[in-house]
Amino acid sequence: MEIELREIRDFVAAIPPFDRLEKKRVDRMAGQLSIEYVRRGRQVPSEESTPPRLYIIRRGAIALYSRDTLMGMLGEGDICTSFCAAQLMPEFTVRATEDTLLYSIPCNELEALVGDDPSVLHFIRHSAAQRLKEAVSRMQEQSQSSLLHSYVGDFCKGPVITAEPSLSIQEAARLMTEKGISSLLLTQEGKPVGILTDRDIRTRCVAPGLALESPVERIMTRDIISIRSRDSLFDALLTMTRRQVHHLPVIDESGVKGILTITDIMRQEGTSTVHLTSTIRKADTLEELVEASRMLPRLQMQLVNLGADLEHVGNAVSAVTDAITVRLIELKEAELGPPPVPYAWICAGSQARREQTAHSDQDNGLIISDEMEPEHAGWFEQLARFVNDGLNACGFVYCPGEVMASNPEWRQTESVWQSYFDRWINQPEPKALMLSSIFFDLRVVHGERRLLSNLRGRILEQTPKNQLFLGHMARNALSHRPPLGFFRDFVLVHDGQHDDTLDLKHSGLVPIIDMARIYALAEGLPEIGTVERLQAAAGTPSLSKGGAANLLDAFEFISRLRLEHQAAQIQAGEAPDNYMSPAQLSKLEREHLKDAFKVVQTMQATLELRYHTERI
Repeated sequence: MEIELREIRDFVAAIPPFDRLEKKRVDRMAGQLSIEYVRRGRQVPSEESTPPRLYIIRRGAIALYSRDTLMGMLGEGDICTSFCAAQLMPEFTVRATEDTLLYSIPCNELEALVGDDPSVLHFIRHSAAQRLKEAVSRMQEQSQSSLLHSYVGDFCKGPVITAEPSLSIQEAARLMTEKGISSLLLTQEGKPVGILTDRDIRTRCVAPGLALESPVERIMTRDIISIRSRDSLFDALLTMTRRQVHHLPVIDESGVKGILTITDIMRQEGTSTVHLTSTIRKADTLEELVEASRMLPRLQMQLVNLGADLEHVGNAVSAVTDAITVRLIELKEAELGPPPVPYAWICAGSQARREQTAHSDQDNGLIISDEMEPEHAGWFEQLARFVNDGLNACGFVYCPGEVMASNPEWRQTESVWQSYFDRWINQPEPKALMLSSIFFDLRVVHGERRLLSNLRGRILEQTPKNQLFLGHMARNALSHRPPLGFFRDFVLVHDGQHDDTLDLKHSGLVPIIDMARIYALAEGLPEIGTVERLQAAAGTPSLSKGGAANLLDAFEFISRLRLEHQAAQIQAGEAPDNYMSPAQLSKLEREHLKDAFKVVQTMQATLELRYHTERI
């Protein structure tokens, strides 16, 4: 074989999926390849009548457009399969974005050459985004959790026992005893107006000595939290955890179907976030909270082993973190007395987005009512220091950047917080952009929710109108790039501590999180979670539905790899981290991970073009 042909053969043989082919097939393929040079800005192929061909980029870069929308960018070592699968996207064009050297082969010749290798044929006929979507679908199908795939309607108890709110407490207790139930739904004119549980009778009647002849409406819970019969048991479990309830009326369009209890769920599954948060709520000392927090990594491991994704794990872990935070606040308030003015304890980052994993560092602050007087400062300082110290003791280590309520800068009145956001939006300097990536993801854990909702409303009025701010946010977001290098191989970490690994968080998930934040701010959307932001922004001027779907698939695939990596570390008694060696992945997983990174690269390129970040 000639030297030039051997060099081409070696280049092609190193690229998936051709690395799976027998040597003789690669040799034949190399002999059938054409070489084409395309100048920057010219269309590929140069002649419209050219039969469909597969292109391999040897040097340079090309872009794929559907009408005027950028759908993908490919560079050295990438394969353009679009012409072989043109029926999947009939209206598209390919253009060189720099001087480019291509190898190509007619699709029919290539299919004949690899026809008896279905995996290679499948690769040729699908795009990176399509292959990734199929991989995510297979992962979802393989999930074995009975909670995730069991539905509320199959387990709620019926028929529902109801009563009027005017019924006496004693009569209600007698009815519940006769029927063998732990809750009673209270209705007026056939509509639910409240729920009464055994706990309500104990804490609101017996403990304070309320007369048994009093009507149940005096002790019933009026804010009914319900769930639908088509929701999963895992959704019910998370609702119970987050809202700290043990009974959920199941209500559909046709009315009340039954009552689901925590006992019903526990019969189905042994592990429970509810049990852990219940232990936390009963804790009377910091030592008890520290002991309860040690269960969190194992809970995460159990959820992952059951097939839970980041949405479920993040919700569960964040709910536990919230419960610990609230209990710390309650313990300190019991010592200090009631707050002098209304306030909101806010969390930021992954906890706010409900994407937290076990024992990450803490990001939080205090929004205090503008009614605050100078003499109130000491009360809030003591509260903040106690809670931050307590969270650190429970494994949620101090924020390296001191973004915590114990830092006076992040313990301010509503007006001061508003001035912060006004400055960050209108004067997007480097520090402001760093803080924006933290504080545009906020959620109230305890206290007056209106303090944050008022603030957020004013923020979302400003951000869609400020293209300079969004451009700076986009430029800042592009500082985190997927770890794909020359010939699209992985770029591994070499920091002396995590050598030869991939940082799945900062190089994989953070770029998606950052883009989702920009889409939400550009459209004035209130959503906080990454998945919710992408879903809400889909189909808006900022994000196409196809782009949103591809990013959601990439986010889920990379998240699942990270969770499984952390679960294995917890199982081995190690501290979980974000650094995975490619050697831990199967060959197929590595290819799908590259597909996920390519999706992220494509969407970053679209963001770059939209905001002209090269000019900023």
